[in-house]
Amino acid sequence: MKTDSIFFRLFQTQPGLLFELLGQSAQLARGYEFRSVEIKQLAFRIDGVLLPTPNASSQTVVFLEVQFQDDPHFYGRFFAEIFLFLSQHPQTVDWRAVVIFPRRSVEATQQHLFRSLLGSEQVQRVYLEDWQEVATESVGLGIIQLIGADQDVAVAQAKGLLAIAQQQPQADWQRSNLIELIETVVVYKFPQLSREVIEQMLGISELRQTRVFQEALEEGRQEGRQEGRQEGEQSLVLRLLQRRLGTLPAAIIVQVQVLSVPQLEALGEALLDFEQLADLEAWLAAQG
Repeated sequence: MKTDSIFFRLFQTQPGLLFELLGQSAQLARGYEFRSVEIKQLAFRIDGVLLPTPNASSQTVVFLEVQFQDDPHFYGRFFAEIFLFLSQHPQTVDWRAVVIFPRRSVEATQQHLFRSLLGSEQVQRVYLEDWQEVATESVGLGIIQLIGADQDVAVAQAKGLLAIAQQQPQADWQRSNLIELIETVVVYKFPQLSREVIEQMLGISELRQTRVFQEALEEGRQEGRQEGRQEGEQSLVLRLLQRRLGTLPAAIIVQVQVLSVPQLEALGEALLDFEQLADLEAWLAAQG
């Protein structure tokens, strides 16, 4: 099962789920956005990072890794990525790291080199085997339980999650994304069956014909187009700023990356009048 992509989509849809796994309130996610972060001048990116928004009460950056494969050198790579990020973003106020394993037997055996970090409050390890029998009304936690469920109970669990997802108060596009995720997990669990057969098993075929689902599907498409537009605006504005002001500090780049599309468009016009970095800093401060 391609668990990395499923978890990435899950945390994008429900970032509060991470805090639930840590025994904290899902409301803490309101001050964060879940994204991947590129490590400059190197050929990799950190796929799971919760970056605090500029006005969030907590400015702690949260690094997340989902590790389902045996890798004795995992911790060396993981902490190397974190410290490279910190060296490139010296304005970071604080950080913590979370690693999700399916079970303890998968955890990297070479831990002694990193014992101080692993024993600190900054690094937390979550084992999904501990959550398999936990009763929950959270669709996100339910999907995690579904990932680890046996085939003989997976369909019943998926049907239960679909019923909960349709009843919970949330945006239609979020509900649609959760339904797609539940279906995707079941597809991976039954590779010998076609998606059409699985849709019939789960009752999704009828659900897709409803007006609510069709509206949610269109809303999701619009959301995707908006995200693509935002990434394009970010790239263009950052290039224009660097041409006008030179190399930008990492802290400034992060502030630009969290701007909305209208703000990016306004910045694209305002930067024509910038003479120095202080002008950009003042403009960004005025947005907050």
